[in-house]
Amino acid sequence: MAKHSYPKCPTPSISKSSLKYIVDVPINLAKSLEGKYFVGYADNLVFGQGNSAWAALYNPVNSGVNLHVTVWTVSDVSESTFRAQIWFNTDPPGNPKISSLVTTSNLALCPLRNPKVMLQYASNVEGEPVGGIKAFVRRGQPESTIVDDEQGKFIFPPGGSFLIFLSNPESPELETAGRIAFGWWEEPICSV
Repeated sequence: MAKHSYPKCPTPSISKSSLKYIVDVPINLAKSLEGKYFVGYADNLVFGQGNSAWAALYNPVNSGVNLHVTVWTVSDVSESTFRAQIWFNTDPPGNPKISSLVTTSNLALCPLRNPKVMLQYASNVEGEPVGGIKAFVRRGQPESTIVDDEQGKFIFPPGGSFLIFLSNPESPELETAGRIAFGWWEEPICSV
């Protein structure tokens, strides 16, 4: 087999960095580079036939961080129209489980960072959230995805929560399921 020889090229004049860069880094990328950005989801959230489901980012009382909600999605609801209520600092019905489907977004760090915020969820629950603030409501069609990019503007101290509550009041006879996903960062609380 013949050996290839490649011509030698002169070194380009721009190889020496004579340029000075000014870069705007999106906040989500900056937080990921710092190891503070996380993503996760709760899957197979069953609701309908008079019951609801929910998923929440819960910031534990002793976390030492503020939770910044960046993005959330509701997807894979296949059988019926649905309503997504967004609640702040509420007490939801049912027995919460903790999702293991959570990861840091920066996999180049060693060791990998673990979130202090917990992603909780519950399916087939009876009743409505109690207390807190119902901040807003979104409606979705079957096979559609609702996405909202909050850019970190919803901030929850330790003990706070951001919850999405799913129901299908327009077609309550149908049972369906969906998925709720979140992106968030955690900012350490500085003591004064």
